Amino acid sequence: MQTAIFSELFPLFNAASPETVEWLLSITVEHEYPAERAVLMEDAWGNAVYFVESGWVKVRRHAGDDFSTLAILGRGDFFGEMAILDESPRSTDVVALSSVKLLSISAQRFIQTLFRDSQLHHRMLQLMVRRLRQTNFRFQLRHQPPAIKLANTLVMLGESYGLPSEYGPEIYNIPLKDLADLSDITLDETSKIMDKLVSKSWIKIAPSRQAIYLINMRQLVHLAGKIQ
Repeated sequence: MQTAIFSELFPLFNAASPETVEWLLSITVEHEYPAERAVLMEDAWGNAVYFVESGWVKVRRHAGDDFSTLAILGRGDFFGEMAILDESPRSTDVVALSSVKLLSISAQRFIQTLFRDSQLHHRMLQLMVRRLRQTNFRFQLRHQPPAIKLANTLVMLGESYGLPSEYGPEIYNIPLKDLADLSDITLDETSKIMDKLVSKSWIKIAPSRQAIYLINMRQLVHLAGKIQ
């Protein structure tokens, strides 16, 4: 992969120097996982940071005898950084939703690179703060109607990872249980709202292509903004 493509694909490296990007490219390790394969396990010590080259993964946490999905990550995003920054076991699992291609950088080399390149260090902090703000915003939505919560989830996924298509932004056909967890609503509510969005032609679900098309992004954004 060329350095320009690498920097464009991963926003984390937009501000890094060309020398840093070239160095990182030389030490990355490629991984491929099929759908439903665990990539990282909870309580495992962090030894690398992972970058999503293609595909989708979900971050989940044990909740009794079940799992709760905390985040969905797509192309261009990264995970595993918290475990190496505070030198503690991972607090979540990461599982492939679709077949995925990942790049990894060992913890030691990643930390060394952050110390050497102050711009990369600053960019890393910016992205982590953005994630914290997103988490805080989801918390603020906890008393909102289910439709507003789900619309916010779909808009966030579309804006962060959506690929352009003839029908509008295309995202992965995320299982309803994961959408429900992300939106903090019930599975039944998620199913009914998704059916209604399809009937209104705001979204289109194509199971054969494992895709959800956000046909009417404008209306979804409008619904997501109806915070009471």
